[in-house]
Amino acid sequence: MIRQAIPLDAEAVVPLMIQAMGELAEKFVNTKNTVEIHRLFKLFFELKNNQYSYQNTLVFLEDNEILGSLSAYDGSKLTELRKPFLAYLKENLLYNLNLEEETEAGEFYFDTISVNPKAQGKGIGKALIEAGIQWARQLGHRQIGLLVEQENTKAKLLYEKIGFKYSNDKIFLGSTYFHLIYDLAE
Repeated sequence: MIRQAIPLDAEAVVPLMIQAMGELAEKFVNTKNTVEIHRLFKLFFELKNNQYSYQNTLVFLEDNEILGSLSAYDGSKLTELRKPFLAYLKENLLYNLNLEEETEAGEFYFDTISVNPKAQGKGIGKALIEAGIQWARQLGHRQIGLLVEQENTKAKLLYEKIGFKYSNDKIFLGSTYFHLIYDLAE
């Protein structure tokens, strides 16, 4: 079953989000301390109106266990959704993070898609992506965008099989990613 996340899902979802981010999570928080990384993303997952909020997350459950998550939002709202996170970093960690735009107006942006390693290969990722596509349609979006690491050929193939197409390369925090687009009008 796929449903909208709630704040109480944090303990299961935050590790999935961090898994999807990989090294980016360390770069965002400016530490390799996994406890600190988890604490910060848990804080923002439980809050409203930010890019890591439960409000922007779908979860996949099986036998009442969260096995996957997808976080997504309107790309035109990125700056607004990012503000609380960046302000917290600056105020509490004395860290000023300058980020490139990873998405843009006109696309519903899939920020993180992740499946628990013990449940991978069972179609959960595909089910979350398809639910995300329906979510974007319900909100009236015409296009979905996402970034995938250039080395992650398995994920890129999955996205392309579903209908995502290569748009361009994007540099984000010093790494180059494939920017893939799904056209909802097709």
